[in-house]
Order: sequence, then structure tokens, then C-alpha cells
Amino acid sequence: MKSIFKAALTAALMTVAGSHLAAAQERVLPVPAVTIYPGDTIDESMLKDRIYPGSYRFRVAVVESPRALIGKTARRSLVPGEAIPLNAVDDPKLVTRGVPTAVVFEEGGLLITGIGTPLQSGTLGQSIQVKNMDSGRVIVGRVQADGRIRIGVQ
Repeated sequence: MKSIFKAALTAALMTVAGSHLAAAQERVLPVPAVTIYPGDTIDESMLKDRIYPGSYRFRVAVVESPRALIGKTARRSLVPGEAIPLNAVDDPKLVTRGVPTAVVFEEGGLLITGIGTPLQSGTLGQSIQVKNMDSGRVIVGRVQADGRIRIGVQ
């Protein structure tokens, strides 16, 4: 009788331990709740959680936190329910290639502004090349939070 009870208790403990082990190996990842198209800015309402088994292997590195996605821009279509690859999202572009934008030089009390055409799109803090509309020269500036490009001492 004792051996039957002991065997049943051991089996029950192993089942509980196995389920805790399996739960510990599960991964909860953010996935799109709706189709997200290229250029869309991702917000919290577009995401939901999905549980993947710990043994599941992705072909590419995927985003593991919804905080890493909110405010980013989709580079390609993201399908509902599928894990989001790291290279499928990007920081939002504040400056777009070919679209004239303000160029600012500020040093000491001197402030000079002009218009330039970015030769590449850029995100916050990125150094990009800009063609000065007045002189035709190509200069390098850093993208600011307000979408302007700052040149000179940075």
C-alpha cells in the first residue's frame, strides 16, 4: 500500500514539476493584432501577446518586448499573429530624402537658417548629407527632433 501511494505521489510531483518547467520555457512575444503596412507607426493597440514554446526556433532574431516596438515604423508588411523580426521595424524618419527642410547653423549668438534638400532620409540624431539650395554645396548635418538639420559645431 505504501509503495502504491509513494508511486502516485512521485508521479503527481513529477507532473507538477514538468508543467512548471514547461511554463518556464515558454516565451511570450508581441505580435501584430492587425496587418501593419510599411510606413505605419506602431502603437499599443496594434499588438497582442502570443505564447511560443521554449523549444520553438525562429529563423531570424525577433522583437521580444512590446516597448521596443511602440513608436517604431514598419519597414515591411507585418502579418497578424506572426513574430516580428528585428529588421522589420525602424525608427521613424524625421527627414525624408528629396523633401526640402530647414537647415540651421547656430554658434554663440549667431543663428543662420536656410533650406536644404536631404540626400538621404534620417532619424533623430543621425548625420546625413544635405544639398544647400542656395549654393548647391553638399554639407553634413545632424537631424534634430523638430525635423530640422543642424550643421556646424554639434
